[in-house]
Amino acid sequence: MFLLKTFPLCEPAVLQLLRQFSTNTLPTLTLFTKDPCPLCDEAKEVLEPLKHRFVLQQVDISLPENKVWWDRYKWDIPVFHLNGQFVMKHRVDVVLMDKLLQDAETHQT
Repeated sequence: MFLLKTFPLCEPAVLQLLRQFSTNTLPTLTLFTKDPCPLCDEAKEVLEPLKHRFVLQQVDISLPENKVWWDRYKWDIPVFHLNGQFVMKHRVDVVLMDKLLQDAETHQT
């Protein structure tokens, strides 16, 4: 039996709860990044209005287990893949991202 505690929820907590139950239907947006990465931080801010439409997965390319991604993207981060397919690098194109998310949403049904 699933039991929810009753307490005031702020919007981020509600979004987290909704994401937890809907991650199997949302597309996965993978951000290839490292720390520090000011352009990556900027890209995440630009994506903020769209964040309810995807699950963000971050891959730190500086970790030893991600050497293949380091070799591929070390000069290009941030790099984004949507559902495993390369979609953009360096800066977020919001119009393109919106179209790609619409396409992903259409093909889910």
